[in-house]
Amino acid sequence: MTSVEATTSAGRGASLGGRPRCGSPWRRLQKLPSVPGRDPGRVNDLLLLRPDELHSPTERSGNAHVVFFHGDIQNFQEEMSQQPDGSQWVAWSLEQVALILGRRFPGRHVWVVRASHMYLHKFTCYLNFVESNTFGAPEHSSYSPDSGAIPHLRALLSHGMERADLQNPLQPQGGADSIPSEFSLILVGFSKGCVVLNQMLYELPGARLDPQAAPFLSRITDMFWLDGGHPGGSATWVTDRQVLKELASSGVSVHAHVTPYEVRDPMRTWVGREHGCFVQTLEEFGAGPRKRLHFEDEPPSIENHFRVIREF
Repeated sequence: MTSVEATTSAGRGASLGGRPRCGSPWRRLQKLPSVPGRDPGRVNDLLLLRPDELHSPTERSGNAHVVFFHGDIQNFQEEMSQQPDGSQWVAWSLEQVALILGRRFPGRHVWVVRASHMYLHKFTCYLNFVESNTFGAPEHSSYSPDSGAIPHLRALLSHGMERADLQNPLQPQGGADSIPSEFSLILVGFSKGCVVLNQMLYELPGARLDPQAAPFLSRITDMFWLDGGHPGGSATWVTDRQVLKELASSGVSVHAHVTPYEVRDPMRTWVGREHGCFVQTLEEFGAGPRKRLHFEDEPPSIENHFRVIREF
């Protein structure tokens, strides 16, 4: 994968310039390359969309954040436009998705996490968050305070906030006193990006017992699964009852948005079954997930698969 454009000599992320109109939302985008997580050797490129100055001054002055994990093919716009498999989907580049999420969640800082590996420029692999094969199929594991998805995400956000010069940043480690009082977090996974959310669920039972991790987890208000999918033959959705019971008791609002492209694929029938089990089990535990099947009356298509990002 081609590295992100260079930053300034001070190490700050380079703003995306060259866009028309001084009020353009593109001017609120900032690339932050090679941001370290819990382990300094594990880095991810981040894209930050700062809140619109015209939106909700009260919210904007706070510490509310959205984190998005993308799917296959998606990349920075310049890189997608240079790839045969990516150029036709450049409308769903990381920059464009950040802008969409900025409209969906006004007043919040929007973070897009670029996967650390992308095989053949299209197969996304979140190896820094979950053990995965070359094509990004995950091998989920329980909580580890040193190498898990939850510690990595927290440290990644902390270092990203510091690099972007945000006020009152989250600390990379520590208990309740290391988290800003107004800090809140929404997580959104799309397609392959849902493997990160799934890994966090497997870590949840252990992490909620860790006094270092529990206060951070308590600030996650919502988790959105958008048409989850990966190349493995199972575990597209979490179906472990004990894990889902832990999620149901956490107080996190769960959202599951799908399209026929994933849940009605006759070649991958387990995806629809697992999605149904995920929703039904959470309902049994009283979590009441918000769910929707989008484009139900339209033929399954990759275009509609991407469109769920705009429609959820």
